[in-house]
Formats: sequence, structure tokens, C-alpha cells
Amino acid sequence: MSEAELVLRSRRVITPEGTRAASVAVAAGKITAVLPYDAEVPAGARLEDFGDDVLLPGLVDTHVHVNDPGRTEWEGFWTATRAAAAGGITTLVDMPLNSLPPTTTVDNLRVKQDVARDKAHIDVGFWGGALPDNVKDLRPLHEAGVFGFKAFLSPSGVDEFPHLDQEQLARSLAEIAGFGGLLIVHAEDPHHLAAAPQHGGPKYAHFLASRPRDAEDTAIAGLIAQAKRLHARVHVLHLSSSDALPLIREARAEGVAITVETCPHYLTLTAEEVPDGASEFKCCPPIREAANQDLLWEALADGTIDCVVTDHSPSTADLKTDDFATAWGGISGLQLSLSAVWTEARRRGHTLEDVVRWMSERTAALVGLDAKGAIAPGRDADFAVLAPDATFTVDPAELQHRNRVTAYAGRTLHGVVRSTWLRGRRIVADGEFTEPRGRLLTRHP
Repeated sequence: MSEAELVLRSRRVITPEGTRAASVAVAAGKITAVLPYDAEVPAGARLEDFGDDVLLPGLVDTHVHVNDPGRTEWEGFWTATRAAAAGGITTLVDMPLNSLPPTTTVDNLRVKQDVARDKAHIDVGFWGGALPDNVKDLRPLHEAGVFGFKAFLSPSGVDEFPHLDQEQLARSLAEIAGFGGLLIVHAEDPHHLAAAPQHGGPKYAHFLASRPRDAEDTAIAGLIAQAKRLHARVHVLHLSSSDALPLIREARAEGVAITVETCPHYLTLTAEEVPDGASEFKCCPPIREAANQDLLWEALADGTIDCVVTDHSPSTADLKTDDFATAWGGISGLQLSLSAVWTEARRRGHTLEDVVRWMSERTAALVGLDAKGAIAPGRDADFAVLAPDATFTVDPAELQHRNRVTAYAGRTLHGVVRSTWLRGRRIVADGEFTEPRGRLLTRHP
């Protein structure tokens, strides 16, 4: 351990080999060794001993809407990355829409990077966008370092990011497959949505009926068919419908390169508990019933669902009206995602190792960030320190994202993040933040 500048010690360190007492040596922002708990600390190295608090790899959240620039009153890189850091997230990948301009050309990507550069408290990468008219921009964006391309199969909610019909999807997917890229897809079928009852108003049951499961199922079936035909790699965003799980299992058995994510709100909140008029619970696709949630957990356990990400999608409070038809659809969850998922995971008999696999290891693997996602030699020294048995009650006033609307208000959660570390530097501890230290990430060439 002669190289070490810093040694982090805990009786519970989550490593790829399991949880054990260990000392983690750090130098130049990298993990240099994972050693026995009582390993000698070299002269000149600083020791941080966390006792029984758990040392886990910093989370990697690959689905975040930062909205900066252009809709910065909704969210911004300064506030979003502070919220992420407070919740143990050390890397996020920003979605290409809800900012102005959207990340659909290389020039627009440069605008986004320039805005983020001095505001990021954690490391930040970027998705590109696939639109009906930007097929020519996809390869240049790939070469500029975006991690993949997002597309909608139904209206996105913002005019500057139109959805793809099936012919446009095929063109974009063929282009992306041609250079080995990844297409990530909001999969709801517009025809099923249009045919569903549209009552409007404050009743959550009416909103749920307006976004039926078969809209997801049909869109996912079509995406699988295209991916199979084109030998393309695709990823299903924010899966909410458990009815689609057999389709995904069958596609994998046939060799289709498909991965799937879900979100904390689908795993921890249920339709039965959403009050009428409470549009802080609105998202698309929607939070569904408890029986549906049970099947999502089973799919996480058996690997059908690969990972858990926030889909943090905030807005100003005035857009969260009591009319579910017109209220903005999005749940803000960056700061609370680890605690929310851990609270429900432990209740269902899962371990923190499972949570790390879903929220750090597999998300890092999804975007090819091989320096992230694990406490192992050669990885970035990104950590969260968690008191897993401690509890707290969610107070919106204590949240770091810009508009402190939350579906978790008043809920008691297990798991308090004591501190977060980025490349061997503590960036937040007990609510106190350092100056921004995040880097802008690009896909490896």
C-alpha cells in the first residue's frame, strides 16, 4: 500500500467478490488496492475509518433530465448534481431533451457541455437524441462521445423533440447499428394511447387508464422486432408494465441484444396509494398497481430487468397542477433513489449487494464506463458511505434539486448517506458540499 495517499476503512465494504471488512487504498483518484481491514496504513496516507457504515461504489444514474440550458428554471447542472451527490450518486448521464437546444447535433452537444463544465459536482456524460430528421447527425454525435441515442415512440411532451414512427425508427436504428451504437427507447405505442379513455381531471384512476399497459407492450414488441431484424442493440427505458416481461425474456432467449431498466418510483410506490390530484406522482409510463410492482421485483431478481435509474424529470411547481391530464409528467428522485430502493429491497429480502448491482455495476456497464461501478483496483475512487439501518423522514425543504416537489414527502426511508466521494475527494458530508469537482465524460473511442 506504499502508493496510497488515502485509506478508506469499513467493516462492510461492498466489492465485486462480496461484502467484507476491508481497507481501500487510493492514489491519484484511483483505487490502488482492496486490502484486509487491519492492513498497515503507510506513512503520509490519511485514514478515514467509517466503522460499521457501509462503503459502496458511487452510484451511476444513466437517466437524468437536467434541462440545462433553456429550461434551467426547471433544473440545472448545479442543483441536479448537488442532489445526486447528496444521494450517493457520483456519475450521471444527461438526457437529450427538455433542454434548449436538445442534444441532437454536435453543435448542440457543445453548448450543453459548455454549460455543464463548471457547474457539475459529480461526473456527467450525455446521451444524444434520435429525431425524425437527424439521421445524418447520429454518427457525428457518436464520434463526439455521446453514450447512445434516445428516441420516443410516442409524443415526448416537448415540441422540439418529436417521436419516431416505425419507418423513422427503422432508419435511425439501422444507422446506429451500423456504427455499433445503442438506442434507448421510451416505448409507448401512440395508437394505443390515442385509443385509451382520456377523461382528464384529478382522479389518478383516470390517468392510469389513459396510459394502459398494452401501449408499452406493443411498443416493446415492435422494438424487439426491429432490433432482431437489424441486429441492433436497444435498451428499454423506465419499464412500468410487467406484462412486457415475457416478451423481453423470449427476445433474449432468441439472442436479441436488449437491456431493460426500471425506476425507484415503480418499485416503491403503487397506484393504490396515489391520492387524487397529487400530480407529484405523475410520470409516463405511470406508476401501476401493487401486483404489477411485485412482478417487477421478481424480474429484477432474475435479471430480466438489468438496472434501476431515477428518470429524474423535474419541472417548476406551477406545472404540477391537480389535473393529471395537463400536469407535467415527471418524478424528481435523484437525492432519494438509493434510500428509496434500499428501503423496499430490504423489506423484500434483498441485500445492499443487489442494490449496488442494479444501481452502479450494471448502469456503468450499460454505457461502457469501465472505470466506474465497483470498488476494485484500477477503478475511479468514487464512493458512497451509507448508514443502512438509520432512517429519516423526507422533508422537501431539505432536498437539493431546484424545485422541491417530491412524491416521497413524509415517507420514512432507511439508509442515510453520510458522505460521497469523487475520485478520492469527499464532495459532500452531512449536508456540506465542496466546490464542483465533476468532469465531463465521453464514450470511450
